[in-house]
Amino acid sequence: MSESNPIKSAVEKVVDTVAHHGHPEKAEIPGVPNSEPPSLEEPVEPREPLAPKPDQTGPDTFSPTGQPTGASQDAVAQGGAFLTSAQGVRLPDTDHSLKAGPRGPVLLQDFHLREKIMHFDHERIPERVVHARGSAAHGVFRSYGTAANITKAAFLAEGVETPVFVRFSTVLGSRGSADTVRDTRGFATKFYTTEGVYDLVGNNIPVFFIQDGIKFPDVIHAGKPHPDREIPQAQSAHDTFWDFVSLHTEATHHTMWNMSDRGIPRSFRMMEGFGVHTFRLVNAEGATTLVKFHWKPKLGVHSLTWEEAQLINGVDPDYHRRDLADAIEAGAYPQWELGIQTFPDTPEQMFEGIDLLDPTKIVPEELAPVQPIGLLELNRNPSNFFAETEQVAFHAGHLVPGIDVTDDPLLAARLFSYLDTQLTRLGGPNFPQIPINRPHAPVNDMLRDGFHQDAVHRGVAPYRPNSLDGGCPFQAGAAQGGYVEVPLEVSGRKVREAPASYADHFSQPRLFWRSMSPVEKEHIIDAYTFELGKCYEQAVKERQLRVLANIDPVLCREVAQGLGLPAPEPSEPLAEPAPSPALSQVGREWPTAGRIIGIVADDSCDLGVVGAVREAVLAAGMVPLIVAPKGGMLGTMPVQRTFLTARSVEFDALLLAGAPAPGKDAFGARDAKAGNLLPDGSVDPRVVLMVMEVYRHAKAIGGWGTAARVLTQAGVPEQAPGVVVGEDGEQVLRETIRLLAAHRVWERFPPAA
Repeated sequence: MSESNPIKSAVEKVVDTVAHHGHPEKAEIPGVPNSEPPSLEEPVEPREPLAPKPDQTGPDTFSPTGQPTGASQDAVAQGGAFLTSAQGVRLPDTDHSLKAGPRGPVLLQDFHLREKIMHFDHERIPERVVHARGSAAHGVFRSYGTAANITKAAFLAEGVETPVFVRFSTVLGSRGSADTVRDTRGFATKFYTTEGVYDLVGNNIPVFFIQDGIKFPDVIHAGKPHPDREIPQAQSAHDTFWDFVSLHTEATHHTMWNMSDRGIPRSFRMMEGFGVHTFRLVNAEGATTLVKFHWKPKLGVHSLTWEEAQLINGVDPDYHRRDLADAIEAGAYPQWELGIQTFPDTPEQMFEGIDLLDPTKIVPEELAPVQPIGLLELNRNPSNFFAETEQVAFHAGHLVPGIDVTDDPLLAARLFSYLDTQLTRLGGPNFPQIPINRPHAPVNDMLRDGFHQDAVHRGVAPYRPNSLDGGCPFQAGAAQGGYVEVPLEVSGRKVREAPASYADHFSQPRLFWRSMSPVEKEHIIDAYTFELGKCYEQAVKERQLRVLANIDPVLCREVAQGLGLPAPEPSEPLAEPAPSPALSQVGREWPTAGRIIGIVADDSCDLGVVGAVREAVLAAGMVPLIVAPKGGMLGTMPVQRTFLTARSVEFDALLLAGAPAPGKDAFGARDAKAGNLLPDGSVDPRVVLMVMEVYRHAKAIGGWGTAARVLTQAGVPEQAPGVVVGEDGEQVLRETIRLLAAHRVWERFPPAA
């Protein structure tokens, strides 16, 4: 089968994936609310609850003490045909309080009213201080075994499959904030290993704002909404953030990553993850290796444009959450390879002059290549957001034998903070017993009582040593699989200081800048100009320009020009690091699985061709959305979006099956997007708007039939890069997929000279 045919090649990959791993029944177009369509009239005949959708599942069924129960998901979900109280008593009515006559007072004896209102009043728990806005999925991690020589961790042995639960999140926003804000993203993975739970709690940016955890409250207080007005929400474009980072210049490197396209990912599925810190791996012989963890998405690392992100925040603030769930439901399972950079565990813990304990520094991949050690696949959506995504509790100190921490002072604070925060959020110390947090290994911890104790412990001696319980539980040394810290020599004066190697705040931001492609540099300039332009205080802007001057004169000059301020000179000599091509997102091609293709059509189009193109999109592992003047059916095809409900930002590419005439709702009083009805009335203005937006967001556009008329109305040249016009719809699709593999058509808009 020829590799020159993108559709056939994609089909081969889909078939191969199914043959090797399989997946449950997938949705052709994801997003249906339940496993069965509802009836028009209210159902009144008692029946058992509907089964969950094929893509949904709860946590695996383990007891509070980590023992497999063998119970089905049905056994831990509510069931039965009839409404009951929390005590299992069937109820005849939940619409009316118990009263003394229809107009009489409500009676105090109404136990159902009391229970129902009491529970409702306590449904909410405190949101996370950071990473409050999150989405998650179940999956499996398959180890390649390539790390088995440097770690004795059982889940990293060859061929081992480990269940996982992964949560993605933004840092600054509240639970109700939008997804596509410019922010750091969390990438937290819970491995349910045979040796206990291991949590790899990372971000989509490999460095952090601070070098010492004692500064964490400061950076978060600065980034959060201003305390007087509680605005702006979920963003850093305000005075307190830039006041802090312009004074605290060790934040410069992380800030540079945030101002790049990395700060606005296209999807969680297209986002790298990093462990941030340096960790220590220990093998069976006791030999140690320092490592940094990397998650590499199989679909590549891609981002939104800034205008897209702003539009999406209004049009679909759940964009990333929906994208993750829909992809899994459609069978386009996201995958990442886990990789490690390895370094000798020397006393100074340095590598090529880079301090490995400094969380504001990276080691370029050209100096230490990322070696793949396993594959993560997310293949099941949660069945209950609160029970799983909201109650999952990660902790950087959830470690297993073979993985140890280092003396990174930021990591030290995390080892304290993660446990501490759960006490308030999850109501006490027994949060590991919540089903999503339960280990898949036996628990015998001698910890007793407390809020929400779900285990029914036996024995009379929860202490050691004891004889009344036969001495149980017994301690386990390394030979019995016990976790034994690496016995390192520790010494030093008691001081509040940072090592001299932490003082370099600008060479690595300059490395990042020099590694960007021209278009990525333009986006960074735009981001700094936008963010600082939102600040009120002139001194804050001027101070941050001094920081930029120590990164690059072009960056500083262009941002200063946008702010209407003079560009300062650098205060120290500029470093000349070699660029790291691995840091750029531009210039390669990636799989297109799970991408969203909008197909614009109406009754005047050749619907046979539209149907064939739609089927070809599905066969290529992507999701086709038919966009038409009105809902219902277009021929034999269901319409997923109308000109009223569609917006260009949800599509990765747009196909025009013709030039749709204005719909009956194409007037400004009904739909403001149709306010600029074209003089000749030949094309629906909302389609023209979609094409204009897709064009300026550097996305691929394809068309056949009379589609050229739409391009003309939108001012889009047919010969422009990334615009495909032809007579054969399927041939146009093939060329569009080829363009989509590069994510954007950046050559459409050359950067400034």
